[in-house]
Amino acid sequence: MYTLYAIPNCDTVKKARTWLADHGVAYQFHDYKKQGIDGQIIRHWLTQKSWEELVNRSGITWKKLPDAEKPTDTEGATALMLAKPSVIRRPLIEANGQIVALGFKAEEYEKTFAPLR
Repeated sequence: MYTLYAIPNCDTVKKARTWLADHGVAYQFHDYKKQGIDGQIIRHWLTQKSWEELVNRSGITWKKLPDAEKPTDTEGATALMLAKPSVIRRPLIEANGQIVALGFKAEEYEKTFAPLR
């Protein structure tokens, strides 16, 4: 089973959810706004991806941060992701403890999820 971590009102997340539904990919939705995120999960993700990959530096949450609050290392990025989960690149899709997708690109989803059909 896949878990899709995101916030529901993000346009990229809406595109990903539509793509998954259209292709019959079942998933559980984890809403950062309602459910938050656990530090242990973030630390586990950081064993697979760098903080630079996990933090969405092109999003509104990042852009609104004063420069002094923008992390320069893993520890700072972890604290930021815990405090402001909407800064995490989305959607992040995980299966069996492994990140299988980060962001949304239809051609990458096709490669990742094609074996399921």
